[in-house]
Amino acid sequence: MNLYYCMIDLKQAAKALTFSITVDVWMTHLKEAGKINRWRMLRRKLNLASENHGDFLLEIEVRDLAQLDLAFRESGRPDEDVARLNRAVHDLIGQSSVGL
Repeated sequence: MNLYYCMIDLKQAAKALTFSITVDVWMTHLKEAGKINRWRMLRRKLNLASENHGDFLLEIEVRDLAQLDLAFRESGRPDEDVARLNRAVHDLIGQSSVGL
């Protein structure tokens, strides 16, 4: 198992609930397509974290790097529905940092 994680800050005007819904739709698509195994998202509350922590922590579990590559390839697939789902998430993100 490998964990790909993203610390995410939303754009100033973005709503947390909207972001949560769009991430759920996108991650569900990836999971149902077999591109990821599991995912979960955590939200920082009451500013109880250092400035190095984002508003959200998204963890994506994949079995190996080949599966992670499939997820990235799905993100760039020339399909309007896939592009719309991916864009809905990314349009709300102000800043992010990732790790594996």
